[in-house]
Amino acid sequence: MNEMSQSLLRTQAARVSWFDVATRHRVALATLVVLVFPLVMPFTALAVNILIYGLYALGFNLVYGYLGLLSFGHAALFGTGAYLCGIAIVHFGLPWYAAIAIGVVAGLAMAALIGVLAIRTRGIYFAMVTMALSQCVYYLFYQAVDWTGGENGLRGINVRSIDLFGMRLDFLDPMTRYYVIAAFVIAAFFVLSRILASPFGAVIEAVRENATRARASGYDVTLTRLITFVLSGGFCGLAGALQALHLSIVPIEILHYDTSGIVVMIALLGGMGTFFGPMIGAAVFLLLENLVSLWTVHWQLIVGAIFVSCVLFFPAGIWGTLTSRGKP
Repeated sequence: MNEMSQSLLRTQAARVSWFDVATRHRVALATLVVLVFPLVMPFTALAVNILIYGLYALGFNLVYGYLGLLSFGHAALFGTGAYLCGIAIVHFGLPWYAAIAIGVVAGLAMAALIGVLAIRTRGIYFAMVTMALSQCVYYLFYQAVDWTGGENGLRGINVRSIDLFGMRLDFLDPMTRYYVIAAFVIAAFFVLSRILASPFGAVIEAVRENATRARASGYDVTLTRLITFVLSGGFCGLAGALQALHLSIVPIEILHYDTSGIVVMIALLGGMGTFFGPMIGAAVFLLLENLVSLWTVHWQLIVGAIFVSCVLFFPAGIWGTLTSRGKP
């Protein structure tokens, strides 16, 4: 009996150790994974796509996972960041770093606009209002042909080299492109970690768990939701700007509601309300899409079946399930 108790204590200690390391050093762990990630991927372009969509899902997860509001309008934030970054380069000839900054600001501004109009609604009403507003944004960019290219998309976002600290990096080189984008993703990890670890991060989760109690404690629930939605727009705008630089074009489909649906799937697959979940979800989803599409043109059917299975048997998502087992 004594040996059994000692074995249980050792098992519990191992779980505590694993979960403690993953939680306390999450930015360092994420950085390590991002640095070695292209070495284990089939091709570098896929690794870049996973980084960008993972960053997009990080922004969405801040609203859905941590705040508890389901949005079907995040394509507007992602696409606005991409378009404004591209417009800054194509029409104004601004350098790449200024274009990325404009993409982030554009995501913040669009999130503020949508948030002010939608944040007072709840549940399915919030989801529908955000989707409707997102489609309005789609229509506006579709009609602004002189600026956005309309249905043909915005083309000519050519960034061939990047001057950084006196060095000229070849942005056309796949590995160089990956690590430049990875630097922004790692910075986003750090910012998100600081937000979640701050008192404001605790307020976000308090609002998600019980808005009435949070309001009774003196917190402005509506303002908290709006600020969180705007912060989410900043992450999504950055992801969109990086996508524009990566593809050298901005297709109009980036603003379609399909793009909003994809990020919902990614967040659910990885684990909503978890730090690593969005990146894991993006990796699983895009890997499945690329590998299964090699076997059949009906890859959506197989990926959809896998998604349904994950929701049924792993409702907390991949990382959410692992962390729940890792807790003592």
